[in-house]
Amino acid sequence: MKYLPLVLVIALVSAVIYQVTQRSEADPESPNKPALSEAAVEPEVPDPEATEEPDPEAGVATTEPTEAPKVPEGEVVPPPPTHNYYSTGEKSRDGTGKYYQGREISYVMGHPAINWLERPERESEEAPTKAMDLLDLEENDVLADIGAGSGYYSLRIAMQHPKSKVIGVDIQKEMIEFLDQRTTQLGLENITTHLGKIDTIDLPSESINAALMVDAYHEFSHPFEMMTSIAKALRPGGRVFLLEYRAEDPTVPIKPLHKMTQAQAKKEMALVGLKWEKTLNDLPWQHFMVFRKP
Repeated sequence: MKYLPLVLVIALVSAVIYQVTQRSEADPESPNKPALSEAAVEPEVPDPEATEEPDPEAGVATTEPTEAPKVPEGEVVPPPPTHNYYSTGEKSRDGTGKYYQGREISYVMGHPAINWLERPERESEEAPTKAMDLLDLEENDVLADIGAGSGYYSLRIAMQHPKSKVIGVDIQKEMIEFLDQRTTQLGLENITTHLGKIDTIDLPSESINAALMVDAYHEFSHPFEMMTSIAKALRPGGRVFLLEYRAEDPTVPIKPLHKMTQAQAKKEMALVGLKWEKTLNDLPWQHFMVFRKP
């Protein structure tokens, strides 16, 4: 019996501990209750823009609906196409891994490259003055410079053809702002700017006589949709002036994905109903290809 008080004390302490534990489990605000992990409260939601790296061994097999294109902030992702012209395959260093008619689409040259676009050596390397003479525009023609960038061509064409109208189209707001500033500085009244989208130039039907693309087409993430919108915006008989670095010439010091063969360009333009008219070989590095809307 001499141990009875000790037994009673142990029993009493155990009872108190049990009561405290029960109250803690019942009270959701109790500081003694272990918190649920964040994963248990809110399951992880897959990133809708996440894409898997294409399997090089798979070749060009996966169609566009499985691809989430990277677009500028605030831009609306276009709906999946109703065609199967796109595919994904092995991704090269300067490419997106997205293919169109067997050609891998290159990454876009962003607005930080404005200085390269405006480099003094451009005249000796590409002869843009000669290229602009080859445009052969008529009075009151409306020309859309697609992928206008810094406006290197847009501004000069507007000055050379004061009775024609030039529309500088780009999908980067920074490029549009730069071109707007230069237009104001030069006091040009026959040039306007237009913010396009990744899958359309978003100009009215039959509103332009010509479209110019200088070293830009190979970067279009949705070339079929873009060219379809350009063809729609052209008036009957309207022309597309396509300048691309010559892929057939290994001496042209440009990265391979930023070059294009005539055969490839003709194939892609034909897909949207544009007919090849001629190719002028007067420039040091580029094809000057002319396509016409029937």
